[in-house]
Amino acid sequence: MRQNPSFAMTDPAELRRIIRLNPWATLVSDGDDGLVASHYVVLLDDERDDLTVVGHVGRPDDLIHGLGGREILIAFQGPHGYVSPGWYGEVQAVPTWNHVSVHLRGVPEILSDDENLRVLERMVDVFENRMPNPRGMWQLPNDAAFVHRLAAGTVGFRLTPATVVAKRKLSQNKPAQTVDEVIAALEGDGPQANRALATEMRRARDARQGNRS
Repeated sequence: MRQNPSFAMTDPAELRRIIRLNPWATLVSDGDDGLVASHYVVLLDDERDDLTVVGHVGRPDDLIHGLGGREILIAFQGPHGYVSPGWYGEVQAVPTWNHVSVHLRGVPEILSDDENLRVLERMVDVFENRMPNPRGMWQLPNDAAFVHRLAAGTVGFRLTPATVVAKRKLSQNKPAQTVDEVIAALEGDGPQANRALATEMRRARDARQGNRS
């Protein structure tokens, strides 16, 4: 991802927020047969307060990616959407696409079987706890053979990134009034309405205004 200083996202707390809210990630590596991409849930490592992440891949994706032996890129995609130049008023402009993206690169560490199982259990907890009836929350069965078969089909990993590139392209290069107009349009009822993106734009706008005060 090409970086632009005007759109660079560097606050670790904000990067962690984007990763936490958007765990469905794309894993990319330069495999033996060329570039390969896979899609998996990736979570922040709850034992660390940096950008270390944990996840797992299904076999044989570990071999396809050379997991643990070469660099991979993990891409997290936050809210994104189309921005019409018609929202800018009577000015010359072109269409664009606003987005929030975080890329982590590095060589992952392969987890032990026990560590991998803990990651699997945590993933279940993270998403089942969002269910409307927690008492009916699904849990891993108390069946050692079943759990072993489940874990054996996956390879867990931990990645502490050597390189981080994060971009928050949210019309920061536009006048404040234009930013407000884009937010209003995204919160409207039109075909390009996108409340999640509007929320990110408002967050970025308020942060800039706070920095200037």
